Amino acid sequence: MPEPAQGLADGGAPAPTRPAAAVIVLRGGDATLEVLLARRNPAARFMGGVWVFPGGAVDPHEGTDDAAHRLAAVRELEEEAGLRLPDPAALVPWARWITPETFQTRFDTWFYLAEAPARQTPVADGRECVALAWRAPQVALDEAARGERPLVFPTRRQLEHLAGFPSARALLDWAPGREVVPVLPRVVGSGEEARVVLPGEPEYGG
Repeated sequence: MPEPAQGLADGGAPAPTRPAAAVIVLRGGDATLEVLLARRNPAARFMGGVWVFPGGAVDPHEGTDDAAHRLAAVRELEEEAGLRLPDPAALVPWARWITPETFQTRFDTWFYLAEAPARQTPVADGRECVALAWRAPQVALDEAARGERPLVFPTRRQLEHLAGFPSARALLDWAPGREVVPVLPRVVGSGEEARVVLPGEPEYGG
């Protein structure tokens, strides 16, 4: 997943967003649900060492529409994890997160669901992604709570949602056709007091 800048903007008009896409790869069929997480290179300037869903920015030549996001999602998954999805049109839209307006570098990221392709084994590229792990969503959250698996805020919140599904099949049966509402978090407070709030929370405002 593309990273937001770690610093905050100095005020003025919000920075423009860059289109991006990521894939939440699922396995488990009717029995269980596991998702593929990728550890970003610890040497990366932003979000080094954290665990995310494979993804990245849409290349300018790919365009800006839904088809461009799908192509970017499939491309990034193959580049980072070595998995080849045969049909970008089969990706199931799951979520859309927009980097808060106070950040210097911003992305408008679509997240898609996809069943793990048969007879393919994910392999980390060793550059952007240095490790991969299949985890049940709640297991990943428990590991994060123990400090064993650092997660960025959007990844954690999506894992919390995914943890409510008993199997990959149940999730894929439920998700298609639903409206995906963009999520634009806000940062309130400053310094060590800064925290992220979501639409609908009391501190979010109008």
